[in-house]
Amino acid sequence: MDAPGSTSVSTTPLATPSAGARWQLYRLLGEPIRLRLLALASAEELAIGELAELLGESQPNVSRHVGPMRKAGLLAERKQGTRLFVFLTDGARRDAVVADALVAGLALAEADGSLSRIAAVLGAREAATRELFGRPRELAPLGQLPPELPAYLTALAPLIAQRALAVDAGTGDGNLLDVLAPVFERVVAVDREEAQLSRARERVALRGYGNVDLVCGALDDAKVRAAVKRRAGDAGGADVVFASRVLHHAPKPAAAMKALAQLVRPGGHVVVIDYATHEDERLRAEQADVWLGFSAEELRRLAHTAGLGAPAVSAIPLTRNGTGPDKHLSWQVLIARRPPQPSKSVTPARKRS
Repeated sequence: MDAPGSTSVSTTPLATPSAGARWQLYRLLGEPIRLRLLALASAEELAIGELAELLGESQPNVSRHVGPMRKAGLLAERKQGTRLFVFLTDGARRDAVVADALVAGLALAEADGSLSRIAAVLGAREAATRELFGRPRELAPLGQLPPELPAYLTALAPLIAQRALAVDAGTGDGNLLDVLAPVFERVVAVDREEAQLSRARERVALRGYGNVDLVCGALDDAKVRAAVKRRAGDAGGADVVFASRVLHHAPKPAAAMKALAQLVRPGGHVVVIDYATHEDERLRAEQADVWLGFSAEELRRLAHTAGLGAPAVSAIPLTRNGTGPDKHLSWQVLIARRPPQPSKSVTPARKRS
């Protein structure tokens, strides 16, 4: 497989000489080696070295024949690092003289077996790759998420229609930012503890997340609402507000849910990830949990009380809970929507009688 490198393509428009100069194209295609070269380049994009192997010629000799054919617009070149690939141009395929030359060249390439050997040449390209990945080596534990996950999410982002602004409510050390920052155009990450935000700030700097604003404050603080409003502009709020394992720390869950709802725009969504009801009292002492989870009905009721509509609760598979002290609990996700603003109807003016 070719080593990564800069790619450049060099093409020359196919000349359309006058009838008197047409003989030059015939002369160019008058050598059997050029006919075979033309045929091989029409079948596959091949490197100079690969063409030399197929033709049984030296690389300098192949390059010597490629040069005038490229200048005539029959062949194009693509540079990949130190390798030069050659292929037939679209214009050449439409030329009647070249079409005749291709018929002759393909016949020659079939007769000497070079055309059928292209498959072996292409197979050799991936030999190094197969050897590398077939070699026993130390692998990362399967329980770890791939470090290139932000790159995968960046590729996924254009498929999400509404991703102008997200709020990470209770960001902590910024774990969720590795999911949100690659997907959303802007992210406002909120936490009321500066000690937590300092760690999140390190993550943002390390990853180069220039689209993240870190705000220290409670969810219902005026400066938090102002930061979201400033980034939201005319939308009036975030497209999505996330609260991952935050609600069970809230002294008043209903007030916390209402604060989340106030940060989302009309038509936007609130996403709450939290525990299902459990009996593990250790989390009160070890993780300062106030509530031992919530039932699905409790989460739906909290959403309704906050003015959110269509609340739906679904379970998260236990195998996706990570490796933290709460990995043994049942997690669930609530998704609810802030109702869109009703469209303003214009009442037609009454006619005077």
